[in-house]
Amino acid sequence: MAASGSGGGSSRADNGYGSQQPRRRKGPGALATAYLVIYNVVMTAGWLVIAVGLVRAYLAKGSYHSLYYSIEKPLKFFQTGALLEEYLLIAKYLPGIVPSSVVLTAFQVMSRVFLTWAVTHSVKEVQTEDSVLLFVVAWTITEIIRYSFYTFSLLNHLPYLIKWARYTLFIILYPMGVSGELLTIYAALPFVRQSGLYSISLPNKYNFSFDYYTFLILVMISYIPIFPQLYFHMLHQRRKVLSHTEEHKKSE
Repeated sequence: MAASGSGGGSSRADNGYGSQQPRRRKGPGALATAYLVIYNVVMTAGWLVIAVGLVRAYLAKGSYHSLYYSIEKPLKFFQTGALLEEYLLIAKYLPGIVPSSVVLTAFQVMSRVFLTWAVTHSVKEVQTEDSVLLFVVAWTITEIIRYSFYTFSLLNHLPYLIKWARYTLFIILYPMGVSGELLTIYAALPFVRQSGLYSISLPNKYNFSFDYYTFLILVMISYIPIFPQLYFHMLHQRRKVLSHTEEHKKSE
């Protein structure tokens, strides 16, 4: 989940594969830009709140175990807020500002929301797992950088440090986030199987059955084709963006 990336998350990959040049899209107008700036500033602040909450809880407890409870509410709020981004930012506006792959981004956003609510929230037993902290930390660092990146890009004043962090730290954060997500889903499996959570058995009037346990296994398997695409595409983007920046600096 996003593959995530965390880093959980999210990669914003370009739409062009091969030699064909992607079509330029018109960026947002002044009103839309103002809205997007406010949205990204709020999301940056929200993930900073989560980061501060983690640090304060760690200092108070003297342990990294079970820190999830200290940031549970803001995590749910701001991670769910990414759904608004998926519709307004990715589908409508951001393609005109930064290169983006809607399919990969959608997977990353939806997978994180799914993990937040349908796994971590729904299966209480996994909330004390260290794997939860693994993906929460990866998501938090990734999102602070990503929303800062979007904010400064919209303002046409992007510091090199943020650009570098956006296209470099994912190398560690994405595998870290994905590992935490997969381990958390795996830890939830026995509890889901035992409780029959979200499963529908036959017979019923709809003549339909659903096994949530099997569904979670399929979700885990889906990481196999999705995460490498996300990760290697970001590596390609890193070479493309940072090398272009270096060339631009040399030409000045």
